[in-house]
Amino acid sequence: MRIIAGKAGRLAIKVPKAVTRPTTDFVRQAIFSILGPRIEDARVLDLFSGSGAIGLESLSRGAASCVMVDEHRQAEMVIRENLAKARLEGGKVVRADVHAWVARDTGHYDLIFADPPYAKHVGDRDHLRDLMGKPHLRERLADGGYLIAECSASTRSPEAEGWQLEDRREYGSSAILLYAPAGAS
Repeated sequence: MRIIAGKAGRLAIKVPKAVTRPTTDFVRQAIFSILGPRIEDARVLDLFSGSGAIGLESLSRGAASCVMVDEHRQAEMVIRENLAKARLEGGKVVRADVHAWVARDTGHYDLIFADPPYAKHVGDRDHLRDLMGKPHLRERLADGGYLIAECSASTRSPEAEGWQLEDRREYGSSAILLYAPAGAS
């Protein structure tokens, strides 16, 4: 796994294998192609950060800042190591339960990335639907901002009050979803 482009482009990064399902280079390239110049000087929030690949890619491509949140200790350590290796400024790593952290955070972000564990079986928690169903996530989004989420291509795009699906693109077993607050288009 590597950072694709920008200041730290082509830098290999570590992945905490036991606790993540990393977004592939191909899918990350597609995400950042969709976002284009929106990433420059953006305030970014990367939820369920895993290796930090999305946050690191954001910083490498010119984001002003990125808060990377994951609840797993192994993920936190790998993100910190990757951030130091990449020598990118503006990154902050937080080890916390994503749902609880979003509820107490007071920041505003231009782009919020969410790549939670997929709900694969009946009874699995649908982290994305839960996050979107509470007002805290919308409150974190700056005017004109977007939520970029990843889910399994085999599932429907989550719907929640206050959110409008702007785009859905499928890449192999992954779907990338671009949401705006309802009525913001």
